[in-house]
Amino acid sequence: MKTLLAALVLAAAPLAAHAQAWPERAVKIVVPFGPGGFTDVAARILQKELGAALGQSIVIENKPGAGSTIGTAEVANAKPDGYTLAMISTTHVISPHLYKQLPYDPIKGFTPVMKLAEGPYVLVVHPSLPAKSVAELIALAKSQPGTIDYASSGNGSAQHLVGALFNSTAGVKMNHVPYKSSNQAMNDVIGGQVKVSFVGVPNALPNLANGKLRALGVSSAKRYAELPDVPTIAEAGLAGYDATVWLGLLAPPGTPREVVQRINTEIAKVLSSPEARKLMSSAGVDVSIAASDEFGALLRSELDRWGKVVRETGAVVN
Repeated sequence: MKTLLAALVLAAAPLAAHAQAWPERAVKIVVPFGPGGFTDVAARILQKELGAALGQSIVIENKPGAGSTIGTAEVANAKPDGYTLAMISTTHVISPHLYKQLPYDPIKGFTPVMKLAEGPYVLVVHPSLPAKSVAELIALAKSQPGTIDYASSGNGSAQHLVGALFNSTAGVKMNHVPYKSSNQAMNDVIGGQVKVSFVGVPNALPNLANGKLRALGVSSAKRYAELPDVPTIAEAGLAGYDATVWLGLLAPPGTPREVVQRINTEIAKVLSSPEARKLMSSAGVDVSIAASDEFGALLRSELDRWGKVVRETGAVVN
């Protein structure tokens, strides 16, 4: 018995030492989207305070493309030592249903670290479009099938599927126009080249205030605190519509549980402060934490949910 106990202690020692020593250098968070969107802004809110808590720098690296799969693949193939993480969004469970081949398994190919936040998109239109409500947009799209475009941050993005779900639920056909980032999409919507988009709250707020865009509804089941006068899309004329974006962290498969728990502990502390919660809210998402096991269960259920949306909407990458 003593021999077995000694062996167990010796086996556990390297893990304990690793957890105590980590991090010994900078930690990289790969954001598989361009700058300026939900995911990027949330990562940068964490950057300073998490770095201070861990005593090491947090490096944010944007690697957009292919429905977030390019940057995410880098993390799937990274060394499982806690020094490379991915800041993902709902897009992570959408892309597997749109791309025939992925260089990783969206569930088994990662260690779920934690869910961080969730929030709505805002359905906005350029003022030149003669639609001042969701009902009017639906009527216009039905009267002019295939002539109204909506912009997204890219093929397979959550913006893409939120729009496809709108099309399917409303029985209309607006054309999907993918861009390389949410900022690029926003620029063309502001310029009037594309008339419709589902955008993050941070991108919406200043452009609603200056009259460059008009808000018709938010995609969540409840109104958003930052936009109290904007109805939900469901209450504005499309019953049953509900689509939110969530954000979370993934690590490579095999990342030590002790490291995952340390990240959970420190981020939970960071996001518990009123200032951090206010910053996240201004970024368009509310703090909504789920630890590793619960986040893993969410990933599995969301993979099934969005797979059904892809099949029912007939969404494709183009």
